[in-house]
Amino acid sequence: MIKFEVNGNTVTSDSPDDTPLLWVIRDELKLKGTKFGCGIAQCGACTVHVNGLPTRSCVTPIAAIQDQSVTTIEGLATSEGEALKTAWVDEQVPQCGYCQSGQLMQAANLLANNPNPSDDEIVEAMNGHLCRCMAYTRIKKAIKAASGGGEA
Repeated sequence: MIKFEVNGNTVTSDSPDDTPLLWVIRDELKLKGTKFGCGIAQCGACTVHVNGLPTRSCVTPIAAIQDQSVTTIEGLATSEGEALKTAWVDEQVPQCGYCQSGQLMQAANLLANNPNPSDDEIVEAMNGHLCRCMAYTRIKKAIKAASGGGEA
């Protein structure tokens, strides 16, 4: 039995130790905001925070989460998260929307550690998060807006 915290609530899972965190989040906990993209940690759609750090949940075994704190998109209630969600809508970022939860989780971590990132810092932080709709310019613009930095 693995015990951990998700969005401030203590939970347990009796899934096999090598079960990816993503499937525990989606199938056991019924939190559907975190998406499966590639299954090999290359696209970023499955990004959650583990102890505040962006983590690809599709390749993180549930055993590695024992006594850890996990935040999913449903629990992203930080000031950075709220500012990003507002900016995402204002800047019309979502198209298909599939990658958006992972993008938001990565961007929230960036703003938590760097409240006023430069364009280059945004690009570097978001590197490796794929968007098949190619909304990268809007994503960067939304992150700038959420940071109070204006146009990207």
